[in-house]
Amino acid sequence: MTTITGGRVRSGSVATRVRRGGWGVLALFLGAFAVFESVKYGVPTTAAALVFFAVPDLFRRHRAAHLGWIPLAVLVVYTVTPIVWPPMFTAGLGWLTRIAIDRTVRRG
Repeated sequence: MTTITGGRVRSGSVATRVRRGGWGVLALFLGAFAVFESVKYGVPTTAAALVFFAVPDLFRRHRAAHLGWIPLAVLVVYTVTPIVWPPMFTAGLGWLTRIAIDRTVRRG
């Protein structure tokens, strides 16, 4: 149910809370997976994950930096092709983790 109080819209629906909870669970999973891959492959993968975690902040005015399908496409392409460069995978994980966190706390 959405109510308007003092000009602010408050969304208290169960669907909204479930959606935000789902994004939160996804953010935890992706973050843990990024840490796992960073520990496994070392400094270059850690740097890629951290840099791409910051992409939405670096390109705040560009909507494309906040679209979840772009880092998801990077992860899928890396998974289904013979590309073997772990920093690319952790970059996608870091970027998608950030998008999930933003959507969990209502910034996306």
